[in-house]
Formats: sequence, C-alpha cells, structure tokens
Amino acid sequence: MDIIRTLEQEQLRTDLPAVSIGDHVRVHLKVKEGNRERIQVFEGTVIAKRGSGLKETFTVRRVSYGVGVERVIPFHSPKIDKIEIVRKGKIRRAKLYYLRERVGKAAKVKERLEARE
Repeated sequence: MDIIRTLEQEQLRTDLPAVSIGDHVRVHLKVKEGNRERIQVFEGTVIAKRGSGLKETFTVRRVSYGVGVERVIPFHSPKIDKIEIVRKGKIRRAKLYYLRERVGKAAKVKERLEARE
C-alpha cells in the first residue's frame, strides 16, 4: 500500500493554481493531432470537484453555440499545460449542477471580490 502511495505522490502536480467551485477558468490542454501537438483552450465555469490525490477531477461547463458542453478533467493530468483563473465565483454549495437548467444571465455565477491588504 505504501508503494502505491509513494508512486502517486511523485506524479502529483504542484505547478497548478488552487481551483475552487464557481471559478471561471481557462484550461490550456495539449491535443495531439497526427504527429503534431497543439494547445486547445477550454474556458468555462467549474461546476464540480471530486476525488482526492491523483484521482482528483473537476468538471468545467460552458455553452458553445447554444449547447451546454461539460468536460471532466483530471487535475494531475500531463495533458494540462496550464490553468488560468479568470474570475473567482461566489457560491454557497459544493456542486453547481443547477446551472444545467439555467439559460443566459440566470446561469451566471456572481464574482467573489477579494479583500485588499
């Protein structure tokens, strides 16, 4: 059991920012097409986080051409180039699945204003 834990510990990524639910993020993913590799950006709201350690994932939702698109991304995946947090969300629950039924401005998450030092 300790061997598995040590192997997982080596593969954990520490270079990514702390993403929380409700945040609007821009995830830069490495996409392989044939023998070339390019970076594709997926931007949306984090509606869920689950798991811990190496198995931790987060779900990003965005509306593309009127259709809701959700993508479950493993947090410690080598396919992630970088994660940018566009704005922090002010939320009161752990999962934002209710946003699936909302359309337009009703599907917006309020911005959390950070206190200045």
